[in-house]
Amino acid sequence: MIPYKKLFNLCLTVSITFGLLTANAADKPNIVLLLSDDQAWNDYSFLGHPDVKTPHIDKLAGESVIFPRGYVPTALCRPSLMTLATGHYAHRHGVTGNDPSPKYAERDSELYNQRRAQLISYIDQFDTLPELLGEQGYLSHQSGKWWEGNHKRGGFTHGMTRGFPQKGGRHGDDGLKIGREGLKEIYDFVDMATEEDKPFYLWYAAFLPHTPHNPPARLLNKYKDRFPITIAKYYAMIEWWDETCGDLVGYLEKKGIRDNTLIIYVGDNGWIQHPERNGYDMRSKQTPYEGGIRQPTLYSWPERLEPAHRMDLVSSIDIFPTVLAAADARQPAIAVPGLNLLPAMEQQSAIPRDTIFGESFAHDIADIENPEASLLFRWCIQGDWKLLLTYDGEVNRYTSTHPRDEKRPQLFDLRTDPQETNNLAAANP
Repeated sequence: MIPYKKLFNLCLTVSITFGLLTANAADKPNIVLLLSDDQAWNDYSFLGHPDVKTPHIDKLAGESVIFPRGYVPTALCRPSLMTLATGHYAHRHGVTGNDPSPKYAERDSELYNQRRAQLISYIDQFDTLPELLGEQGYLSHQSGKWWEGNHKRGGFTHGMTRGFPQKGGRHGDDGLKIGREGLKEIYDFVDMATEEDKPFYLWYAAFLPHTPHNPPARLLNKYKDRFPITIAKYYAMIEWWDETCGDLVGYLEKKGIRDNTLIIYVGDNGWIQHPERNGYDMRSKQTPYEGGIRQPTLYSWPERLEPAHRMDLVSSIDIFPTVLAAADARQPAIAVPGLNLLPAMEQQSAIPRDTIFGESFAHDIADIENPEASLLFRWCIQGDWKLLLTYDGEVNRYTSTHPRDEKRPQLFDLRTDPQETNNLAAANP
């Protein structure tokens, strides 16, 4: 049976072949997604960090609508990226964790690989962002992190990831060298798109500042005498990531296409560097606390958006409908829950919503057909109030990350208690 999405797109193809696909670059903005990997929400100098240096991202922030209170619905890379690709929460797109649980099928066994393949197939149910932009004549390029098989499976016209079941195809394979080994593949793609006079979409999800924390010595030397080596390496990795963002934006400026390019900056999830080991500390990656889900979000489009500093609550789930609106693309066959932020950014008006939502699942997916089997938390934020509800999904290998020693609801006033140490639920039933 042909999945609904594929059948719908097949019927649509005839109507767009001789129309929208002829769009040229002047008619549409280019779209660039800069996606940080495992970085704390406040580890930027433009947000006041006293030690981390991010001059290139700072410059971009000065040209952007900044949402310091940006969030991701799920604080784990694969479900977070799948949300960006499909516009849906993890419980809806089905990819709630990074891998099938090895507790129920040994890694690389036939059953385990069947489950990996089934997880990848979930993307076939949805109109992806590259596919919807492709209907408008966009070329698209994937580089860096990508979990859902070959890049073409996500609708990208061009890309670097070969994908499972090929060797090393778990979460990026060839794509993971981008940034760490330069940006040639992106430059070549931008050159091709501009020569063909086509608008383009760039997915730049470099494996930075993600482990392994092995920064160039010239960057590490700035920090190693002032901090424990684990912290110094992490800070240097952030600066390395920042440099690559500057290189990419600088190339758009060199090509003369920066003004009509919408650049969106966000991270996949948070990170608090553990001071004594090469890993994350408590209440960061994988968790629903601020250190896990908060990610400042930037929208920069010189031709359309005036720079501004906004304290509205936004979610990465809003990126999908906002990009579609910018490209004048159709909405997907399965409606998405995010908001198009363009009108509020252009008119400098309030975003018509007061609450955002999210959910946390285990890294290891206990049952790939039943998201609730791995559900750990649901959360929402309304104004300064944040509510966490705990569930009994199976954690498996990450019990130290998810102790869940507080089973009752947790309610925090983020204005007075940003570290989420004082549970006010009992006093505010």
